[in-house]
Amino acid sequence: QVQLVESGGGLAHTGGSLRLSCEASGSIVGINAMGWYRQTPGNQRELVATVTSGGSTNYADSVKGRFTISRDNAKKSVYLQMNSLKPEDTGDYYCNADVRAYLGVGYRRYWGQGTQVTVSS
Repeated sequence: QVQLVESGGGLAHTGGSLRLSCEASGSIVGINAMGWYRQTPGNQRELVATVTSGGSTNYADSVKGRFTISRDNAKKSVYLQMNSLKPEDTGDYYCNADVRAYLGVGYRRYWGQGTQVTVSS
């Protein structure tokens, strides 16, 4: 079984920084894209940033220039450095990873349980 565990959420002031981490564990042969999404009450989960296995990144317009996604393939981990935080960045942040759990099977998307980020004004 594959598990993703996030850490690093919490409370920050406007203009502050937080760093989120997510580590994948379990039966893993390979990991393709990894990413971060966020969700606020009453809204759909929205993309924040993604990074491919080769290191190509993609960001939501709302976080460009403020957030940086990175990954450590050896540690099966993905990170999100969040700077210049705004109150609208508040939400539950979820990491995901497209994982091949066994040889001969395709990639499947797994999600973490989420970590809460609160930015006070």
